Amino acid sequence: MSVPDPTTGPELTGLERTALYKSLGNPLRRRILDYLGRHTEANSTVLARELGESSGTTSYHLRKLAEQRLIEEIPEKSGGRERWWRALPFSHTTPDPATMSPEEYAAAEHLALLKIEVDTRLFRRAHEEYRGPQGWAQVQRTGAWMTKEDLHAFVRAYQGLLDRYGHTREDAPEGARHVNLRFYAAPEPVGEWNREPTGP
Repeated sequence: MSVPDPTTGPELTGLERTALYKSLGNPLRRRILDYLGRHTEANSTVLARELGESSGTTSYHLRKLAEQRLIEEIPEKSGGRERWWRALPFSHTTPDPATMSPEEYAAAEHLALLKIEVDTRLFRRAHEEYRGPQGWAQVQRTGAWMTKEDLHAFVRAYQGLLDRYGHTREDAPEGARHVNLRFYAAPEPVGEWNREPTGP
């Protein structure tokens, strides 16, 4: 089933989102997307060599990723049976889980758990590579009292900072590196701060 490009096409249906989550949750497809993100382009032969798979396997998964508009062929480099691919811009907001079908929820949950594993490794590496406030690795852990409106305004401001200081690969100045950033915000459970101590 073909999935429209989420950055330009209409809103995805539940079935299309389910297919998307399953595709993004496939370990090999995630490795292919990661490779294309780091190296810009590749063909099935290059991916097979770098990822330790057969070219037939990588070719199959490249076609599936293309069907879902996660990658596209590079016409000027492709010829005959040799097809080169590059990743497409991707942005998607997961809907309220209460609106999902059981199948969509299961696929989204599986993908979320995979992302948590990746983020956990990134969190540990940031601590291991921290060399002070002037280094590449930075770690910030904090909290504040906010209304929901304050939090939403903060998220918009955070996105504005990314737009202000971030660069595309093509426009990145000399010395720039791709930096992994994660943002999480979760309120304390209701009553957590007012709970009476239960121990001595």
